[in-house]
Amino acid sequence: MGLDTPPALAVDTLLDDPNTRIIVCCGSGGVGKTTTAAALGVRAAERGRKVVVLTIDPARRLAQSMGIASLDNTPRKVAGVSGDGGELHAMMLDMKRTFDEIVEAHAEGERARAILANPFYQSLSAGFAGTQEYMAMEKLGQLRARDDWDLIVVDTPPSRSALDFLDAPKRLGSFLDGKFIRVLMAPAKVGGRAGMKFLNVGMSLMTGTLSKLMGASLLKDVQTFVAAMDTMFGGFRTRADATFRLLQAPGTAFLVVAAPEPDALREAAYFVERLAAERMPLAGLVLNRVHGSEAEQLSAERALAAAENLEDAGIVDQESGKAGLRDSDADTDTPETCSPGAVDADVDEITAGLLRLHAERMQVIAREQRTRDRFTSLHPEVAVAEVAALPGDVHDLAGLRAIGERLATGVPAGA
Repeated sequence: MGLDTPPALAVDTLLDDPNTRIIVCCGSGGVGKTTTAAALGVRAAERGRKVVVLTIDPARRLAQSMGIASLDNTPRKVAGVSGDGGELHAMMLDMKRTFDEIVEAHAEGERARAILANPFYQSLSAGFAGTQEYMAMEKLGQLRARDDWDLIVVDTPPSRSALDFLDAPKRLGSFLDGKFIRVLMAPAKVGGRAGMKFLNVGMSLMTGTLSKLMGASLLKDVQTFVAAMDTMFGGFRTRADATFRLLQAPGTAFLVVAAPEPDALREAAYFVERLAAERMPLAGLVLNRVHGSEAEQLSAERALAAAENLEDAGIVDQESGKAGLRDSDADTDTPETCSPGAVDADVDEITAGLLRLHAERMQVIAREQRTRDRFTSLHPEVAVAEVAALPGDVHDLAGLRAIGERLATGVPAGA
């Protein structure tokens, strides 16, 4: 253990608390957010809660691990998960479909069809920067409003930065509230040569990405889009603000997920600080893929020294006391005719190899401990749950249950 032992994260207490309605798993990419979210969902459902897990993972690992052929924008019940009235549902965000649902819900038939068919809208809903994160927030708000589940577990998007989940909805909301788009609408209102002059000014304000995306038909498409959605702009910002407030509410709990690596924990520390600045409730840190050993009393230094002693002794023929290679007859010995010295040399070689492997493992453990201790020294108040590295990938419910058990009980990494 390190010098700074953080408080333990009480995962089961968090899952069992009826006041906990939303758990958001966040962190940088590749640290196990999807697996953590799924494992929490399975454990909560089997402890009696009605749970839905929302993932935004394009690799579709969640569906595979839960035995579902595919996930889409509709929650699907997971078979084989139940306990004391609990249920587990899972879904994967369809970014464009969620955007379409918003349009269909807030625009009447003909106007909705015009918006959905508009090229500007189609490009915006399919891949504009920040749309995925915004739609994740929209879908979270929809799930919470339906009140069909007493716990929603969110696997945040695999963004370049974990902070994008908080920032992108505000950015897209600012875009859709009309300020930027109305600049592009101005040429139509001015008209004539003056309009073209103003158009050049407006075009200079656009990013290169948006210009390439829309091409020569940009102005016409934007005019049509703005005319159709004019009354909807404020709604995007209003819903983004409402969901942001939902994330600040006492019933929400953030779990920062990280691996015991410098970059991942540096990102985790930054996210912890950002959550505090935004007054969002942090439950703790999940430290994934922690390495351990059942022979931690044997240090790396002692293991390397023992390996070197065995290898040095193996250079000398123990029976004859002569240095050098065995003769050709010894090389052709069968197991039945091998000399005891040859067998001993083989055993020593294998033992030395195992000792070196153990030394490497202990060096990894020490490095991970130092990295974790640096985080703990900066944030001693953050509760931590360590999850031991598993020998293989998690690909079924049994694996998710094992992860949930390790999360909740703190199974040591060497076990």
